[in-house]
Amino acid sequence: MNDDLAAIAGKYEELVGNLQEKYGIAKGESKQQVDEFKKTIGQLKKANGNLVRRQESLQRMGKSTRKPSKRRTQSKKRTRSEAGA
Repeated sequence: MNDDLAAIAGKYEELVGNLQEKYGIAKGESKQQVDEFKKTIGQLKKANGNLVRRQESLQRMGKSTRKPSKRRTQSKKRTRSEAGA
């Protein structure tokens, strides 16, 4: 089916016809499935765009608020022999 979709490249009626032939469904049902598919793809594109914008925003915020890190010095724990125990 992926090869068929690539070959059709957006030709709506041809896609509807291919669905009818391959799956033996009525033209109305084929059109409904194609329309649902187009709607789903549109929603996915919109959601993906929102995610990309949010990610870019977070990256910009991270760069502007990031401060140089200071190294912590770890204090040495005294052993029993050093503590005189």
